[in-house]
Amino acid sequence: MSKSSDRRIIIVSDGTGDTAAQMTKAAMVQFGNHNVFFTRYKHVRNEAQIEAICADAAVNRDLLVFTLVSPGLRAYLHSQARERSVPCVDLLGPALAGLASYFGLEAKTIPGLLHDVNEAYHHRLEAMEYTLSHDDGRNLLALEKADLIILGISRTSKTPLSMYLSHQGWRVANIPLIKGFELPPEIFEIDQRRVIGLTTDPENLATIRRARLERLGQDQGGEYADPDRVNEEIEYADEVFRHNRRWPIFNVTGKALEETASEIIKLMASRRLLPPNSEPQRTK
Repeated sequence: MSKSSDRRIIIVSDGTGDTAAQMTKAAMVQFGNHNVFFTRYKHVRNEAQIEAICADAAVNRDLLVFTLVSPGLRAYLHSQARERSVPCVDLLGPALAGLASYFGLEAKTIPGLLHDVNEAYHHRLEAMEYTLSHDDGRNLLALEKADLIILGISRTSKTPLSMYLSHQGWRVANIPLIKGFELPPEIFEIDQRRVIGLTTDPENLATIRRARLERLGQDQGGEYADPDRVNEEIEYADEVFRHNRRWPIFNVTGKALEETASEIIKLMASRRLLPPNSEPQRTK
């Protein structure tokens, strides 16, 4: 078999063509080194585009590799390629047919869905990374990029709530309220509608703190779980919130993370401040 030279593979997709390109290049590895050039046609959505692509491929009988979800466009590409004696490979059609048969369902045939899914996935990863790096006031850089800033004293569920929201696409920064320390001025330089506070009942907070100390093997935890200290911290937080009445306050006493998160998201939705690609809330 003679070695091929200056061959071209044309990628045709109704989306970005990334999937077709990656699959083709992965398959090409099995055939050794060849002088193969790739051309990619993206967002192909009509017959006129297909005719032009097939005419281009017919000049040198280039190979067409395509991922088109529309059965009509796939059939049209096949017919145009056949008329022009252009070789072609349908990467998506057989897979869709097999899955449709297995599940007994019809494919949506909506172009670009994989790109939308990937975009949402990468957005959630970015949100999680942002939230991790802005946990417990450790990082005040790029605070203006936060979709939400959570304030509260220790053990009011700031971190768990932040991480829960980040998995739904929210970039969250949480900052502790510590008596005797001024709030970072950066908080007041951002959109104040994105700042919220968390509070809880004193008895509940003291119980949570004692349980934490016991898990850490520090039964004699000093002031951390002392009821008087807990009351002082809550009073301090209440004072901060009174001086900043634009910040809505959520009492987390006895609430699951999902419940508090749902309340926050509803409020932010009413303010039209939902982040892009955030997951919609599911109602029971």
